[in-house]
Amino acid sequence: MTYITKPQLHHPRLLENALGKTRRDYEGSVSTLCAGCGHDSISAAIIQAAYELDLPPHRVAKLSGIGCSSKTPDYFLGASHGFNTVHGRMPSVLTGANLANRDLIYLGVSGDGDSASIGFGQFAHAIRRGVNMTYIVENNGVYGLTKGQFSATSDKGSKSKKGVVNHDSAIDLVSVALQLGATFVARSFSGDKAQLVPLIKAALSHQGSAFIDCISPCIQFNNHAGSTKSFDYVRDHNEAVNTLDFVVPREAIHVDYEPGTNTMVTQHDGSVLNLHKLAEHYDPTDRISAMAYLASRQAQGEVVTGLLYVDPKAQDLHEGLETVETPLNQLTDAELIPGSKVLERLNASLR
Repeated sequence: MTYITKPQLHHPRLLENALGKTRRDYEGSVSTLCAGCGHDSISAAIIQAAYELDLPPHRVAKLSGIGCSSKTPDYFLGASHGFNTVHGRMPSVLTGANLANRDLIYLGVSGDGDSASIGFGQFAHAIRRGVNMTYIVENNGVYGLTKGQFSATSDKGSKSKKGVVNHDSAIDLVSVALQLGATFVARSFSGDKAQLVPLIKAALSHQGSAFIDCISPCIQFNNHAGSTKSFDYVRDHNEAVNTLDFVVPREAIHVDYEPGTNTMVTQHDGSVLNLHKLAEHYDPTDRISAMAYLASRQAQGEVVTGLLYVDPKAQDLHEGLETVETPLNQLTDAELIPGSKVLERLNASLR
């Protein structure tokens, strides 16, 4: 419960990362979600990814909206910056924070109700503008806080816990993100830590808008026969397009592998994502092919997971706006108010 303080005791033999921090240093408060909730597994994956990336917690800004998913930032990275916005408005607040201080690492956590319903427009504009962020949607297909109504991502024909059939078409946030120009698009499953942790590490290291749609079953209202967001359904219909690993650049690593078996994607910061291709002819750098593949597998009732698309030459919002390298919140009056002559030259250039 929230009034219970998590013990600060650390076992003396806990492994430390390059910053001298243990995994416990990346945790947050005690979770108040239902026992077994997929969202807690995602929080654990974020903790593991941040620990393995040696991220200084004070350099991370985590933001969320309203919903079960938007409560989770309280459960990880307790020493980072945090802001809980109103329902559906997290993307615009994150965009403003990013413009003010580009030096922070931005992590937005949302849900299918928060991003696919009331915040759908906010989600769309943050993605299309290329805000440098990792945007994770914890997608359970229901409104958990209001007792399990269908959300906008609930598949047509799926059944509620009470047996009601959903007659509305679903919004596929992965397909929308691809159409809007996201430069890193992935889908995963909360119960697949081996896949999810490398995806989060790669997304946090990506320069541009990185989006991860994570299927996260609601054990209370959407984990029954007839649901397409349940643990059993996703496990039975999971089509992984690649096996993932994320290699942080340190010393040079030389490998010998058969031609055509791997796709090496170099990130902006020099990090390398090693993709072992399982799906025949699947190219994660081809946006159009990714959209076609998603549509074809969805028609077969499969849930496609893995890294679906990445642009290794992505640009972010700051590059598009040509802002200065110095964070805007650190500029002085001398830089912000250069004088009337500079203003006159600027006005003249616009005539």
